[in-house]
Amino acid sequence: MTLIAPAQAMPAVFVAAVAELEAFPWAPPVVAETLPAPRGIAPFSAAVEADLDDDDHEATGRLILLHDPAGNPIWDGCFRCVTFAKATIDQETVFDQWRAPVTWSWLIDALTGQQAVFTAPGGTVTIVSNTHFGGLEAQPEQAEIELRASWTPDLSVAGLSPHVAAWQDLLRLMAGLAPADPSIVPLSGGRNSRS
Repeated sequence: MTLIAPAQAMPAVFVAAVAELEAFPWAPPVVAETLPAPRGIAPFSAAVEADLDDDDHEATGRLILLHDPAGNPIWDGCFRCVTFAKATIDQETVFDQWRAPVTWSWLIDALTGQQAVFTAPGGTVTIVSNTHFGGLEAQPEQAEIELRASWTPDLSVAGLSPHVAAWQDLLRLMAGLAPADPSIVPLSGGRNSRS
């Protein structure tokens, strides 16, 4: 795990949270690895990226854990989870009016389903459609859905693991696979909806 920290000792709560992130038991077909954490956003940070790819289903994303011992009024706490996740979708679902709100609900439902305690969620859902012209006309049309989000985890209740498990569920849902929590329903009709 790559940790970005100033010269002072890392707080015990941050060390414990990073230990949970390092020890998290990723379920196939999710494959995760650490990556350099961003600098300058918070005094302490750690990051992981994950890919879900089993030929029929794919998604990718990054999860960043930020910690400011002094607290941050914008975060409403001392920790913040930040994520970017994206997946390929069928071109015909690009204009589905429910695609964006359902994708956002997957994050909230995954956090709730994993009993992760959190506050102050926020984010955006972007749908990107690419149509090729000229010398690229032979390329197939492509469409992706992207979720950028953050939330403040309450690590005093059950630690970081429920938040990481929820993020894994989010990736599975975006790829069209069922999450660990059976009460969350994947959106049907997309390229990645086969499970």
